[in-house]
Amino acid sequence: MRRVIVLGSSGSIGTQALDVIRRHPDRFDLVGLATGSNAPLLAEQAAEFGVGATALGADEAAQLVRDVEADVVLNGITGSVGLGPTLAALEAGRTLALANKESLIVGGALVTRLARPGQIVPVDSEHSAIAQALRSGRRDEVRRLVVTASGGPFRGRTRTELARVTPADALRHPNFAMGRVITTNSATLVNKGLEVIEAHLLFDVPFAAIDVVVHPQQMIHSMVEFRDGSTIAQAGPPRMLVPIALGLSWPDRLDDVDVPIDWTAAQAWEFEPLDDDAFPAVRLARQVGAAGATFPAVYNAANEQAVDAFHDGAIGFTDIVDTVERVVDLHDAPGELSLETLADAERWARGAADQLISGSR
Repeated sequence: MRRVIVLGSSGSIGTQALDVIRRHPDRFDLVGLATGSNAPLLAEQAAEFGVGATALGADEAAQLVRDVEADVVLNGITGSVGLGPTLAALEAGRTLALANKESLIVGGALVTRLARPGQIVPVDSEHSAIAQALRSGRRDEVRRLVVTASGGPFRGRTRTELARVTPADALRHPNFAMGRVITTNSATLVNKGLEVIEAHLLFDVPFAAIDVVVHPQQMIHSMVEFRDGSTIAQAGPPRMLVPIALGLSWPDRLDDVDVPIDWTAAQAWEFEPLDDDAFPAVRLARQVGAAGATFPAVYNAANEQAVDAFHDGAIGFTDIVDTVERVVDLHDAPGELSLETLADAERWARGAADQLISGSR
């Protein structure tokens, strides 16, 4: 039986993780819970599962990870505040089921240097799919990774048409119900840009060997192309239950986690190239990922500020990534990567983004 800590227990990933644990009491023992600010729900969850160790906020969550004996830590926190708990889990030697992509992207080498082989198990559906497909061959047999994208709610629109998008429009994701920032990131494809950086860091594959393809149905979660010309794809319904369950049980599979695809039913799946002109976020993410150091942290922080400004009515939809690109262009990375330089870079990026946004009004 695996002892599990769930961070971000009030969010979409956290509540689904608790559902997996609830349905497999013989496999998991929930020993710790943390959430951002929803104390009533945290208390309710702790009472249901008999958990005595709880925390509110990222700092308390990191301390909880250090103090409580556990086998697996599921980090479902949203945003770069999840970096502290990610580092704490790795330092404590726990298996890290990572749904908080921002901590890996922002932390970069700080995270990858600390992680032992196999210690990080990806929970993002795309990276879980890649991890599953990679078991079909040796790493030296891999030619490229193919990350799928739904294309968001504005697939096929031109940049001119995107300029008229409203905040309400941006929150209508075609397949998933998520929070405001992640849903907006899916609409701008910033989320896909972050996933490209994440794939590079998780699987040590160069950016030139990571493709993004638009697949609106999201039944294929991602693919791995091997040197012999074969491609292994992981397919399943556009839900998060299987990636979450695998994050907790890796490399073992649990029974009846989700309903499989009905292969006897007629269906059609589409694939199309990404429109880099209308959605430049992925191109920009490749640039900041290749630059490394504090550039990914600046990309992420500037985007969070721009998303907030968009929803506050201060800027338009296309201004989100435009603002991020301008902040990235202004950034001068320090020579040393540390928690201090990352924090400084994030503060600078937020301030620079706010200044650009204020100047645009």
